[in-house]
Amino acid sequence: MNTETEDIKAIEEVVATVERTQRARDAEGFLALFHPEALWTTAHGKVLIGFEAIAEFTRAVLPGAVMDGEVTYEVVHTRFLRPDVAAVKVRQVYHSPEGDTEGAPLYVMTKDTDGRWLLHACQNTQVRSAEK
Repeated sequence: MNTETEDIKAIEEVVATVERTQRARDAEGFLALFHPEALWTTAHGKVLIGFEAIAEFTRAVLPGAVMDGEVTYEVVHTRFLRPDVAAVKVRQVYHSPEGDTEGAPLYVMTKDTDGRWLLHACQNTQVRSAEK
């Protein structure tokens, strides 16, 4: 298997872990995916700069999050900006009894010196359906 294929599989595993930790409301598991100098923008536009801000928000919000359904995450496109930097487009779908809603996160991920891919600069964008 070539390096790029291995990296894509590792990136997909990070996104799968985002899904697992979100479903389980596992703040610490989710936070383990972040670079220490990460930036995160929530679907509602809250900007979190640095790991401590992301951790404080996540620990306050994720464990008590109320979900009537479940969320899925799927990598739809990966573009390597450098061998150790990737822009990853994700399709996020929240499946609820009222119907599905969608998000379109963009994760800029970096490969750490130990070879792990980490979330570094992320924008979680809510997709609004066009009204007819």
